[in-house]
Amino acid sequence: MYRKPDRSQMRLEEFFLPFGGTLSADNRWVEMAKLIPWDMIEDLYAEGFKDDTTDGRPPIAARIAFGAIYIKEQEGLTDRKTVEYITENPYAQYFLGLISFSQEPLFDASMMAHFRKRFTPEKMEKINEEIYRLSSPAKPPTDGDNDGTLILDATAAPADVRYPTDLSLLNECRENTESIIDHIYETNGLSGRRTSYSRKKARSKYLQIAKQHKPRKKKIKKAIKEQIIWVRKNLEALDDLTADPQNALEPKHLIRLITIRKVLEQQSQMEQTGNRSVGDRIVNLRQPHVRPIVRGKVSAPVEFGQKIALSVVNGYTFIEKQGWNNFSEGQTLRESAEKYKERHGVYPVAILADKTYRNRINLNFCKENGIRLSGPRLGRPKKEELEADKEQAYRDSCERNMVEGRIGIDKRRYGLDLIMSRLSSSAETEAVMNILVMNVAHLLRVLFYLFSKWVLERILLGKNNATKSIWA
Repeated sequence: MYRKPDRSQMRLEEFFLPFGGTLSADNRWVEMAKLIPWDMIEDLYAEGFKDDTTDGRPPIAARIAFGAIYIKEQEGLTDRKTVEYITENPYAQYFLGLISFSQEPLFDASMMAHFRKRFTPEKMEKINEEIYRLSSPAKPPTDGDNDGTLILDATAAPADVRYPTDLSLLNECRENTESIIDHIYETNGLSGRRTSYSRKKARSKYLQIAKQHKPRKKKIKKAIKEQIIWVRKNLEALDDLTADPQNALEPKHLIRLITIRKVLEQQSQMEQTGNRSVGDRIVNLRQPHVRPIVRGKVSAPVEFGQKIALSVVNGYTFIEKQGWNNFSEGQTLRESAEKYKERHGVYPVAILADKTYRNRINLNFCKENGIRLSGPRLGRPKKEELEADKEQAYRDSCERNMVEGRIGIDKRRYGLDLIMSRLSSSAETEAVMNILVMNVAHLLRVLFYLFSKWVLERILLGKNNATKSIWA
């Protein structure tokens, strides 16, 4: 059972430091602690605990769980380094809601995976929306004219996998099945020949192709066919071994074999038909949920990870759709516009997006709701409209650069270019947390700008009053 702790944030001077002194109010962790909706996070975290029993060890507090994965993405750390960072940094511990500095680790690094499971992508998106709501002036919903601008785009968040090839994937399947066979033999004390082929020869044939700079297609095709035969033989041998109840497999081996059988089915189908594509193609055994995302860019025509449709409103970024299979981002326009209306009470004046979003359904939707969708008008342009259209297109292009900038910042600074989590749900949570951390950083910059502007106005106002008193 999860017991909600005291939610009140203690004062800086009350935080106990064993080596003396007090925390600085200007520290970034102190400032960020004021911007996070801890009450909402506590409620969302408590929803995951349905057991009412009081037996056993109490769960780790929501603020520690959420704050730990926030610190990880903010600082770009691994799970183990995150625990070390928290243990060494009193400001990080204050951010997590502690009342005094602790020199002992608050939790084991393995708990980070459980924290990410507790905060699902849906919960993270709710927190992101709440941060935007708290940072924006309250406006009651109205039925007036459209207001504001919505910017849309899509990107890929690559997973931490090596670049896959059919040959390397099949070789990995062969090696995995060999390891599982060895495990059964060693666990049950079996003897005899374990595989019907020479493992040394199979490994050598794979390396002959893998080490070549540009192997010929015929050689690759032959090597793939050989690997398929060896993997199929190993699976048949495993079926014979596991027919005996004493040779039962461990759950992790059963899960891996399900993936290997699917890979073998896909590779056999492509080898027989000559096609180079197949539905729901598996490209990694450790992360079978990862799919190839065709982006068509010069530097990376194909990326392997999750695809994310994004929107930017007033400098804040939101995830509109997230998935491992490739999808057309143009389908998200209407849903994004409806979400915008929920936040602001009205539709945006304009939606800035690339030509992928300019399909007939989206154009009709925008026309019906008085929304201007960026891009040229349909049909042959009139001479008097041509110059105005060019000017509008240039302004739209300049404003639309904001979403490209936000994607670039998130990938270079906050780690969206390489998602390290291996579980599909954890990887999705990590991607949403990257967006949330970037939004909090944007909010800090906005508050600093507003404060600096206020101070400057006070200074200028004081100078003007002083000048008037001199000439009076």
